[in-house]
Amino acid sequence: MGEVNTIGMDIAKSVFQVHGVDAAGSITIRKRIGRAKVLEYFGELPPCLVGIEACPSAHHWGRELQSLGHTVRLIPPSYVKAYLKRSKNDANDAAAICEAVARPSMRFVPIKTTEQQSALMLHRTRQLLVRQRTMLSNALRGHLAELGIVSAKGRNGTAELLEIIADGADSRVSPAVRGILEVLARQYGVIGTEIASIDKSIMALHRTCEAGGWRRSPVSVRSALPRWLPRSATGMPFRRGAVLRPGSGWYRSRTAPAARTGWAVSPSRAIDTCGGYWSSAQWPSSATRASTAPRGGRGSPD
Repeated sequence: MGEVNTIGMDIAKSVFQVHGVDAAGSITIRKRIGRAKVLEYFGELPPCLVGIEACPSAHHWGRELQSLGHTVRLIPPSYVKAYLKRSKNDANDAAAICEAVARPSMRFVPIKTTEQQSALMLHRTRQLLVRQRTMLSNALRGHLAELGIVSAKGRNGTAELLEIIADGADSRVSPAVRGILEVLARQYGVIGTEIASIDKSIMALHRTCEAGGWRRSPVSVRSALPRWLPRSATGMPFRRGAVLRPGSGWYRSRTAPAARTGWAVSPSRAIDTCGGYWSSAQWPSSATRASTAPRGGRGSPD
């Protein structure tokens, strides 16, 4: 039995499962390790290839193990599934990860830096607040519709309903109902203020951050033609029909322009989060996108 050179680690909240093999493929390690002792254990091992499923906290452990001299590869969970033997448990998962990470054709997820994850948290937090604001808006519309009060779609229509709620002289809303709706209206206003604050942080981050793959100055962004295809980790645009690797780009979403760095974007799998921005005035309208997008495509190739 030789020295371990490949390890598969199934991470969890408190107890991790480690499965290691030597150069010949013989099992050398099959061990459960507590979270507090993971770094101590790997610090005693020689530098080796470590595979981890790309799941919550995987990027953190990838950075920590890299600092100890190990080579860390993050694997999409769907790619590990094919190497799972028998029932699914921690030991079998670790063995599957160990086998998958050694495959020459395996595709990996780039390990994000703390700056990239910080930018991603801004986008995810904003998306959460937008969903909560939409929920409050729908609740206000539904309650007032029961009283025969309706308004136009969108935030302008919601603003009209807020004015009705704030107008104590409007007899269509009873004092008891007005008191309840004022609670929702206050929450709606607070969330809107927080979203505006996050928008400023995102714009500032995009002006200064070099964590993402765009690396374009605000001046070049303002002078450039509209580009709404996702960017690769190297900064090159994906061509129409290209397949995005898990964790390597932004995916399609309806997130507001202030939180986006490209047209086909979604905070769920972001890595290119900095280095260029679009203000609301520079963001292409739906009419512009429809007229310039190629027939049958998802975006305009550039």
